[in-house]
Amino acid sequence: MEELVIRDADVVDGSGADSYRADVVVDRGRIVSIVKEAAAAGCQRPKARRELDAEGLVLSPGFVDMHAHSDLALLRDPDHSAKAAQGVTLEVIGQDGLSYAPVDDRTLGEVRRAIAGWNGHGDDVDFDWRSVGEYLDRLDGGIAVNAAYLIPQGTVRALAVGWDDREATPAELERMRRLVAEGLEQGAVGMSSGLTYTPGMYAKDAELTELCRVVARYGGYYCPHHRSYGAGALKAYEEMVELTREADCPLHLAHATMNFGVNKGRAPELLTLLDEALAGGADITLDTYPYTPGCTTLVALLPSWASEGGPERILERLADDDTAERIRHHMEEIGSDGSHGVPMEWETIEISGTGDPALAEYVGRTVLESARLRGESPWQVARHLLLADRLAPTILQHVGHEENVRAIMRHRVHTGGSDGILQGAKPHPRAYGTFPHYLGHYVRELGVLSLEECVAHLTSRPAARLRLPDRGLVREGYRADLVLFDPATVAAGSTFEEPRVLPTGIPYVLVDGRFVMEDGRRTDVLAGRSVRRSPR
Repeated sequence: MEELVIRDADVVDGSGADSYRADVVVDRGRIVSIVKEAAAAGCQRPKARRELDAEGLVLSPGFVDMHAHSDLALLRDPDHSAKAAQGVTLEVIGQDGLSYAPVDDRTLGEVRRAIAGWNGHGDDVDFDWRSVGEYLDRLDGGIAVNAAYLIPQGTVRALAVGWDDREATPAELERMRRLVAEGLEQGAVGMSSGLTYTPGMYAKDAELTELCRVVARYGGYYCPHHRSYGAGALKAYEEMVELTREADCPLHLAHATMNFGVNKGRAPELLTLLDEALAGGADITLDTYPYTPGCTTLVALLPSWASEGGPERILERLADDDTAERIRHHMEEIGSDGSHGVPMEWETIEISGTGDPALAEYVGRTVLESARLRGESPWQVARHLLLADRLAPTILQHVGHEENVRAIMRHRVHTGGSDGILQGAKPHPRAYGTFPHYLGHYVRELGVLSLEECVAHLTSRPAARLRLPDRGLVREGYRADLVLFDPATVAAGSTFEEPRVLPTGIPYVLVDGRFVMEDGRRTDVLAGRSVRRSPR
């Protein structure tokens, strides 16, 4: 007898088609049968060792978070309710060009310092891996939800070239090609870049194109955080479209937003650019989070020249008064490339977390607010925080536009990505609320998307981008990564004031046919594993 039958569920199967009533049978991690309208037809109903009454609940495929920063959280936090409670059954990590494989001892220490604001310093993690394959093997020891990995181009560049702003030599470029190929052979699904973060931003287009050729050869995709989401946003999008066209490589645009005052109301221009490329045969997808503020690290706002050489060199420059004044001039009067070419608007920069608890008084205030309270300039506050916290502060950037958010999420190649940074005393609520916020706010309350459309955006579309042949749909033979939610009550609990509140209306989540959420509570099940690139 099979393990589980989910009775009388309203199945929204991920395809975008209309929902239907069905009994769904799960056994050994797979959907083994779907009996539509079983009760109404009066037919023999399937039986199983456990029966779950799903009356009033929607059954859908598990949600895929196409942009996650859980690289260490998956290892140190077995509970991981931040994602499991949202119905996320698969996260894509290794984002924005910086993560923890492939590395050697030198680059591991450098990367840990560089992205402490995203993932913490990692003092509570045993870094017993160096290669991509070894990291994925570590995930296979058991994690809360599944995870796929992107090779981080910035980490690869740090390993082969270092943190200097210069072109790679032919030998260094060849080493980067080999590192990318090895990572893909070991199971990575593609490559990411952070082209406003060092050292990835130092790569010219020709270098990126060569690496994308390797990605394409292995059937992966390129996922860039491109060179500007502000003053040069459209040009930066065009650059990525052209680069991947030249490399014949699929493109997935990370957190595809149009932010800052210069881009208010300009989402249609981006969508026209994408439609023209798609009409010409380009393979493009994108992800967004359903909020207007962004989130990153304070150090990311510095000009690229100030970040050359890695974290220790940044701290040296900040400690030198003359150099610090040059940094301030670039940020406040010119508009640094780290801040997307827009002169600093300190009233939009809210400190969301610090590594040092002694600096907690700054959290929840904008840099401008703290400056006024202390009788200092905003730059004095920012410089002090970067030095005192050794580059660890995280920030919220209140620079988005609601009309852009809505326009982009309607696009036919859109998928959902939280970009959720779990660090800090006051993280962005998207880390805990992205997927129920789509379903509750943008579907039920606003009607921006229908329920069937939205579920397709969050399930089958990302599964297709990841080339997963048995995920993303409620189909017989598919993996039983499933979510049961109440469409009348599903909502994000997290807010900007209380960002770690779990969602409501998602009582059951299954990973590989096992309940990771049951009756709205996290179980002790660790059914997640690495999801590796499928052979072409």
